[in-house]
Amino acid sequence: MFNFEKYSRAKKTCTTFLAGKNATLDGSTLIARNEDGGEEPNPQIFKVILPAAQPRHYRSAINGFEIDLPEHPLRYTSTPDANDQDGIWAAAGINSENVAMTATETSTTNDRVLTADPFVLTGIGEADITTLVLPYIRSAREGVIRLGELLTNFGTYESNGIAFSDRDEVWYLETIGGHHWAAIRIPDDAYVIAPNRFNIDLFDLHAPDTLSSSDLEDFVNMNNLNPDLTAFNLRHIFGSATIKDTQYNNPRAWFVQKSLNAEPPLDPTDQDLPFINYAQQKISIQDVKWLLSSHYQNTVFDPYTDHDEAGSLRSIGLNRNQETHILQIRSNVPSELAGIHWLAFGPNPFNELVPFYANVNDTPTAYQTTSPEFDTNSIYWLVRMIAVIGDADFKRYQPLIETFAEKNRLATLAIQKATDQYRGNQYEQHLLQANAAMAEIYETNTRSLLGKLVRQASANMTLRFSLDD
Repeated sequence: MFNFEKYSRAKKTCTTFLAGKNATLDGSTLIARNEDGGEEPNPQIFKVILPAAQPRHYRSAINGFEIDLPEHPLRYTSTPDANDQDGIWAAAGINSENVAMTATETSTTNDRVLTADPFVLTGIGEADITTLVLPYIRSAREGVIRLGELLTNFGTYESNGIAFSDRDEVWYLETIGGHHWAAIRIPDDAYVIAPNRFNIDLFDLHAPDTLSSSDLEDFVNMNNLNPDLTAFNLRHIFGSATIKDTQYNNPRAWFVQKSLNAEPPLDPTDQDLPFINYAQQKISIQDVKWLLSSHYQNTVFDPYTDHDEAGSLRSIGLNRNQETHILQIRSNVPSELAGIHWLAFGPNPFNELVPFYANVNDTPTAYQTTSPEFDTNSIYWLVRMIAVIGDADFKRYQPLIETFAEKNRLATLAIQKATDQYRGNQYEQHLLQANAAMAEIYETNTRSLLGKLVRQASANMTLRFSLDD
């Protein structure tokens, strides 16, 4: 039976960013997502799922959905919830074949679609999808096909977007109603910003770079779902165009396109902002991190300003950020070094990414032992404390936070550069050591930043007096 209480407590909202190999600075494919939740912290962990630990029979904690899984699963990284009472929620990872997956981007739909193909309460959802797909695919396209088959056969109880990548391709799939789906390969020279709406717009059912339910065209025609006179626009057919979208979804896409495009859009409320976009320069990891941390800087909508419009639009970086990942598959290094699982915990304006190598059998202890309850030994909770203090007087503490971020970037990238030169036989041990060194640097710098914030905040408390004894 569907457990509505567990589902509503665990349900997440996110922001996704994708980039093809010719759109990025070093020729990597990138798929990235802020995994967001509710206002309450939901601690995350970082772990590697070895083949022996992958279940052969899967049962959902939310609705009891059960399925026997294939033999011979692949190893993969994942970022599940620290508290697994509501399911695994593996969220994202890179498998041993250097295929990456992030799941999911909660999306919108409309009554017309759900009347024609209702949600399936006994089907699959975000809590299940990564676990059911990532260990069994050897290319991004295979990921689309496997997930499409699961949706067709078992259905889903929610509307989601899911991304896949390998060295050459990036794909984005969106679920449609209970059983239908559509996916598109992102052009190599393009990027995508996907907030919590149905995102794919113009769609050619017969193009080599699209995949979909076999009956999708008939489903649309038989149920009179297409409102356009000539176009086949999936967002118009299957999505929404509500007042909430103009405040919650569209502005996030607008800000990213405003930052990257040569001809930026003018209206943050526009319902038809394009899905496929082309940046005016190559996109770096640091660009993606800045965008996923953004809160409408240098606009009247920035909540850290005094403008009347401040905080009126849902920003990308906010207190709901639980973890952020950029899954990078590189083509200019040996395959053992190709997969980089960039990871940060907590609200994005107050953290920094660490470039963990994915071709390993374990993760640093500080990232896999997060307590669901407040714990000062946890990276996740340390970042949460920094965010609470930093948010209280953002302008005062921003320089300290920026210095912290730069210090981490320089130190971890230096380790990555040295590690990339390795050509020995003990790759796994070498990568484990590099990951451990980067995790230690990040933890040390995080504790140092927290101490600086506490000292400075103490000196500027309201409860103080200017005279001494």
